[in-house]
Amino acid sequence: MAKFAVLLRGINVGGSNKVAMADLRTLLEGLGFTNVKTLLQSGNAVFDAPKGTPEKLAGQIEQALEERYGRVIGCVVVTRADLDRIVAANPLAGIADKPSYQLVTFLNGKPDAKLFADDDTAAYAPEVVLAGEREIHSWHPNGQANTKLTPGWWKKRLPGLVATARNWNTVLKLRDLLD
Repeated sequence: MAKFAVLLRGINVGGSNKVAMADLRTLLEGLGFTNVKTLLQSGNAVFDAPKGTPEKLAGQIEQALEERYGRVIGCVVVTRADLDRIVAANPLAGIADKPSYQLVTFLNGKPDAKLFADDDTAAYAPEVVLAGEREIHSWHPNGQANTKLTPGWWKKRLPGLVATARNWNTVLKLRDLLD
């Protein structure tokens, strides 16, 4: 058995797209996953599963969610190794002094570096955005409510990818839950 975390996109935000965490646990257990635990109300869970790729597991979970809720709910599955790599590499460690303002946007595939190449990063200073392997690191020192990185900005740079963000505190808690 291998350890994984699943991150659901856009649920329980502003009272819409409700998914109860007890239901999520039951759904994951129904797929044959064990040691299922959820974190917060924003669609985070960890579980053990027989061998499988994150992409295959995400597909199974998305299908089960659509059957259960009648709508598409994108998700990203990551391994403990992914979370260890992200935490160890933390490219924002020298500047991000508020963990709740530091985000990791998890992706279900690799971002196309060309779509970031022409960015004038000074245009969104003091915010910082750095592409990783299957994630985007961002720092929002004025808070996410005041970000210059609008949904349109993300959509243009991540076409066809499922993307879901978690703050640094949540990233660390998810990693620790996989112990």
